[in-house]
Amino acid sequence: MSTSAPDTEIAIHRAGAQRMGFFTDTSVCIGCKACEVACKQWNDLPADGSQSGKGVSYDHTGDLSASTWRHVRFVELFEPSPQLREEAQRALDAGAVGKLPAIPAAGGVDVDDAVRKMGDWVFMSDVCKHCTNAGCLDACPTGALIRTEHQTVVLQPDVCNGCGYCVTACPFGVVDRDHVDGRAGKCTLCYDRLEDGLEPACAKSCPTDSIQFGPHEELVEIASRRVAELHRRGIEGAYLYGAGDEPDEELAGGLGSFFLLTQPPERYGLPAHADSPVQENVIPATAAALAAGLLASAGTILVFAAAARRARKTGGGPAW
Repeated sequence: MSTSAPDTEIAIHRAGAQRMGFFTDTSVCIGCKACEVACKQWNDLPADGSQSGKGVSYDHTGDLSASTWRHVRFVELFEPSPQLREEAQRALDAGAVGKLPAIPAAGGVDVDDAVRKMGDWVFMSDVCKHCTNAGCLDACPTGALIRTEHQTVVLQPDVCNGCGYCVTACPFGVVDRDHVDGRAGKCTLCYDRLEDGLEPACAKSCPTDSIQFGPHEELVEIASRRVAELHRRGIEGAYLYGAGDEPDEELAGGLGSFFLLTQPPERYGLPAHADSPVQENVIPATAAALAAGLLASAGTILVFAAAARRARKTGGGPAW
């Protein structure tokens, strides 16, 4: 089931346009960071530096930021969960796998052991979710954030005033302000490439097809089939994050960029529930504002009524 933003929220209209998005399959991500590099190159984003040494992760960028719009998260599982071990064993029993011939350079590869240890690392290429209910867009006071004809959420840096409201309104921690000029930055789903009929740079560069780009409805169907396939292979913990949910359980109304995960979302740095603070507080804030307005009006009326009574008692004109 696909979701769509209201037509009144779409700033750019084009005949025949349909919702586009990303499906990121973490089960085939190898952590190569080709998507990160391609994103930075195409969008002319600065490097984040690098460091190596004891206690330093292979993940140099660390997180999404104003200068990193695609980020490959490295998650080391120091001790695979019992569930993961059981799923790995089922997958092993269901397939025709065994020991590869001994390779002198490697000293032999034990496939059984490799499968059992496949939970030692998991990778996820994170990106802006291009939410159906986008808190960043609702919070922006200048119109810097708009929804395109592809229902993606694009940030226009020349309209951004650096207020930072969008940063706190995003439940996924995607939007960030540049430390140099203070303006916000995030993934545009390569809107400029889409206008020329090209796929986004990250999807184009992915060597394993972990990142797939296309019409949102088609991607949801592809992703659902992939989950079913993994279940048949014994990986019962595979599920979709941000797509295919019931209407009352959708994350931010449904994500334009959604994921296939095999671990709890928190392990990837994703929230289990993703309602924007702006949207969560709309009704209470509106009610409070109305109550305050009515209280102020009532106070003004009482002041004028008291002044009128004093004027009648003294026989003079109004006290103001």
